[in-house]
Amino acid sequence: MKIVDLRSDTVTHPTEAMRAAMAKAEVGDDVMGEDPTINALQKAAAERMGKEAGLFVPSGTMGNLVAVLTHCGRGDEIILGNLSHTFIFEGGGVAALGGIMPHTLPNLADGRIDLDAMQDAIRPDDVHQPITRLIVLENTHNRCGGTILKLEYMRQVGELARKAGLKLHVDGARIFNAAVALGLPAKILVEQADSVTFCLSKALCAPVGSVLCGTAEFIHSARRIRKQLGGGMRQAGILAAAGLVALDEMVERLGEDHRRARTLANGLAGIPGLSLDNSVPDTNMVFVSLKDNVPLYSSQVAARLTEKGVKVGTVSPRRFRMVTHYWIDDEGIEQTLKAFNQVL
Repeated sequence: MKIVDLRSDTVTHPTEAMRAAMAKAEVGDDVMGEDPTINALQKAAAERMGKEAGLFVPSGTMGNLVAVLTHCGRGDEIILGNLSHTFIFEGGGVAALGGIMPHTLPNLADGRIDLDAMQDAIRPDDVHQPITRLIVLENTHNRCGGTILKLEYMRQVGELARKAGLKLHVDGARIFNAAVALGLPAKILVEQADSVTFCLSKALCAPVGSVLCGTAEFIHSARRIRKQLGGGMRQAGILAAAGLVALDEMVERLGEDHRRARTLANGLAGIPGLSLDNSVPDTNMVFVSLKDNVPLYSSQVAARLTEKGVKVGTVSPRRFRMVTHYWIDDEGIEQTLKAFNQVL
């Protein structure tokens, strides 16, 4: 039976071109700055993001944590969305390891944070209060349905941050999905950011890693934080080789994933018992919920779908998330729709 795994784009595995590149990768000691393949990836990543330098890290979670710890000191405060990945899904690292206060504001349905609310959240110079240091945005926004923060909004937040003397970090785990959907270079979307992370191991299919980008001075400091967190690896060029292939070969094709997500969403919308959360997905994520008349929980439906070779994510007792990626083809979309029809 063919397995269609839509639980996340984290389930992707490397392409044959990546495996070949990994097997032939030239390596050195990256902690000493001597791995040529790591250095090439960091340079290529920085160029893609329009920044001076890059730093390879094992995961996006570590990349975001390194960024926050580099920008902020203990007792400082960051402003971020209440549905942001950094707040919900990163183990409370900024607080536990950095002593940094998260000041959460409501995410709007499209992933934005209201600009007036953001402005009001910035602390005055008062010894009784923490110092606001950093704004964190997420683009695309996972929990809001893979939505895109548009260029105008990114620029507005950048201007707000500059006027207030704050730094701006972008959790751009799927920034290339946003860029492709908007028809813009990724570096234009993050031109206002002081730092940005992006993930190689989601829709770009590399097996491991993210890259944190920023100024040369910022990355110099971030390298020390990475070491403190245990993220300094040695002959990691074997991993970076796959990342280079990902940047060269996997970015421009992301539009195919978006197209399949729209096809999936349209098909699910026509199935009795399902309610589509967003009419047309911005990128590669589809969220649907069970209608009130369905006497099942999402976990029960997911278990029955698995028996038919379709794996889906459940994000609440009656809600699903499905993510298209390189290893999901048109036949996989058809198989998924058929399975939902049979189960419901």
